[in-house]
Amino acid sequence: MEKQDQYIRRFQPSHTILHLMVIVSFLTLAITGMTLKFPDNFFFSAVSGLLGGPVVTGYLHRLGAMITFAYAGIHLAQLVLLYKRKKITIRGLLTEEYSLIPLPRDLIDLVHNLRYFLGKAEKPKFGRWTYWEKFDYMAVFWGITVIGLSGLILWFPETATIILPGWAINVATIIHSDEALLATGFIFTIHFFNTHLRPEAFPMDKAIFTQRLPLSTFKEDRPR
Repeated sequence: MEKQDQYIRRFQPSHTILHLMVIVSFLTLAITGMTLKFPDNFFFSAVSGLLGGPVVTGYLHRLGAMITFAYAGIHLAQLVLLYKRKKITIRGLLTEEYSLIPLPRDLIDLVHNLRYFLGKAEKPKFGRWTYWEKFDYMAVFWGITVIGLSGLILWFPETATIILPGWAINVATIIHSDEALLATGFIFTIHFFNTHLRPEAFPMDKAIFTQRLPLSTFKEDRPR
């Protein structure tokens, strides 16, 4: 009889819920945003029509934004709670394996992995988080800050211009539109490749949904 593999818990149920919120909000923002950015494009014009037109897509876009701010707030509260319970520390975020902050060792892993791709080195020994997972994680903070703040300026222009000059609306429009396009392109290329097309993950890395990973797989992919 084949011995059953042991599993380790990789994520908590709250992480799965937050990731589902990310998926729903991102797809909503990406689809509706593209219809607003490229209204003359045949495909996006058709999508806009199916959704009910630019007024409806505008409301859906704001709904996606509210979900985004909700999951960001929940996650920040989780981090504060972890800090208060002494499960993470400022020093630990800069040194420990549990940290999702990019550290110098991640640059070493990146170089090592590039050499591995070229057949000039063995497969890198990753730790709890790989450099691409850390990049994905920090990119969300960057996106919410830059795209979110510029989006709020466009959402509430009268309030924003109480503090900001009028030309800030034009700047916010450019930043919001171009950064959102960049984020969408990144998700549908780099993130999708890492999550779905890597040999170790194909056809999909299900750990965020199952919340667990076979111990043997974890040892092989992340021996450090």
